Amino acid sequence: MSLQLLTYLIVGATFALYIGIAIWARAGSTSEFYVAGGHINPVANGMATAADWMSAASFISMAGMIAFLGYGGSIFLMGWTGGFVLLAMCLAPYLRKYGKFTVPEFIGERYYSRTARIVAVICLIVASVTYVIGQMKGIGVAFSRFLEVDYSTGLLTGMLIVFVYAVMGGMKGITYTQIAQYCVLIFAYTVPVVFISLQLTGNPLPQIGLGSTLVGQDTYLLDKLDQIVVDLGFDQYTTSAKLSTLNMFAYTLSLMIGTAGLPHVIIRFFTVPSVKAARSSAGWALVFIAILYTTAPAVGAMARFNLIDTVSPIDSSEQLAYDERPQWFKNWETTGLLKHEDKNGDGLIQYSADTDTNEMVRVDRDIMVLANPEIAGLPNWVIALIAAGGLAAALSTAAGLLLAISSAISHDLLKGVFKPDITEKQELNASRVAMAVAIVGAGYLGLNPPDFAAGTVALAFGLAASSLFPALMMGIFSLRMNSAGAIAGMVAGLGVTLLYVFQHKGIMFVASTSFLGDMQPNWFLGIEPNAFGAVGALVNFMVAVIVCRFTQPITEQAKQLVLTIRTP
Repeated sequence: MSLQLLTYLIVGATFALYIGIAIWARAGSTSEFYVAGGHINPVANGMATAADWMSAASFISMAGMIAFLGYGGSIFLMGWTGGFVLLAMCLAPYLRKYGKFTVPEFIGERYYSRTARIVAVICLIVASVTYVIGQMKGIGVAFSRFLEVDYSTGLLTGMLIVFVYAVMGGMKGITYTQIAQYCVLIFAYTVPVVFISLQLTGNPLPQIGLGSTLVGQDTYLLDKLDQIVVDLGFDQYTTSAKLSTLNMFAYTLSLMIGTAGLPHVIIRFFTVPSVKAARSSAGWALVFIAILYTTAPAVGAMARFNLIDTVSPIDSSEQLAYDERPQWFKNWETTGLLKHEDKNGDGLIQYSADTDTNEMVRVDRDIMVLANPEIAGLPNWVIALIAAGGLAAALSTAAGLLLAISSAISHDLLKGVFKPDITEKQELNASRVAMAVAIVGAGYLGLNPPDFAAGTVALAFGLAASSLFPALMMGIFSLRMNSAGAIAGMVAGLGVTLLYVFQHKGIMFVASTSFLGDMQPNWFLGIEPNAFGAVGALVNFMVAVIVCRFTQPITEQAKQLVLTIRTP
């Protein structure tokens, strides 16, 4: 059976599953639309949370970055998983004890301020829209390659699928759909690398295979990879790190506190029945996330090994002729994500760190996970499975983000500020309309991505880190922080981060090449824009504390709210 037919069958079957779940789990109330009724089992919610959080960036991009960055790519493993530990310990149980629907609602009631609630909505929308653009881009790329349609058609198809199960089911439909999507994406991610690990090392567990010897040799896989990348002029794979120590620290911290401040992840903990269940749910989510995150280094290293062995044979002095390039090479050339330029006219493919002789003028790191099974010569059904997994990852996170955006608009702005007397049925209808508008808006931005956001989702983490995370932390753990301080802090943190990003024009280019080029001389202390969220968060905390000292003290009602949510 052809690859295209298999892909249509497997992807079509998963889409049918998602739509069927949406019809079965249709939301009938605002509680079901916003928080799935608050009765989701912790294990199920942990699985849904893992799918909600592990976006196209985790499935497609992370291993690709590790493949080319080596040791330097560890910041994503440390930042994203560490952030989830921070979320589980410092935010999730307390926000579940608070027991409402959204992050802006907590901020508005904790600080007894409609202005604080509106500012939180703005921060939420800025961070979520930035994040959702990357998911829409991932949907379009995966469709265009594997279903052999143009990018626009792929994106519109993905929008339609999200529209059906998100608008109909709300959080209830999204939760059960994300459970199915987790099963699809984790199966799709692990099966190919099990095959590849067996091919290279004879060990079916990629986590162990990464540290094993190559089949028929006494040389370890990583030692061999170190040797070949150095021979080609690159830095040693296991020790390379283009980031300065400060930049690496700031980047990791930004990803950590950004993860803990992502509103679409936080609201998942409102769906479980108790504080104990919220803690248990966070633990299960970490387990489900760890399956992918402990596999990612092996995916990256083995993909880099196979890429080099294909285009620049490791155990052969003969170079690969361009006319004899493998089919996978031709397939990805048609997407524009892999390019060859015969600079010296010898008809050979030359791959090295020397830009004057390197004829692989572009190897987009985002293709590594998707192309890995093709490079390794795995069966067509495995390649088709990867397509389904990539789409599941992008769709699951896109749905969660879109729900967070629509909830902020319908519940926090319409119900909470402008029309507090509307009925539950009117609010539910408004939520569905807001969701539909959010999907259309996200689709438009996916088709016409702004330069500042199209390059990386790391920027979204920085925006969440610099705006929402400090307000939430101080709202839970400070009995002195007032509304004036929280508002000033959120505005200052978000403002300084956006200003820093916009000041460095061409953020997409910077984000994609920052590890490969020299440090930009006009970066603040050598900190790149995507890592600046940590600085923005520090500014937020400092401004909030200073303004709080010179304004009205916190109300007694706010103190009681803090003490209530902090009581076990």
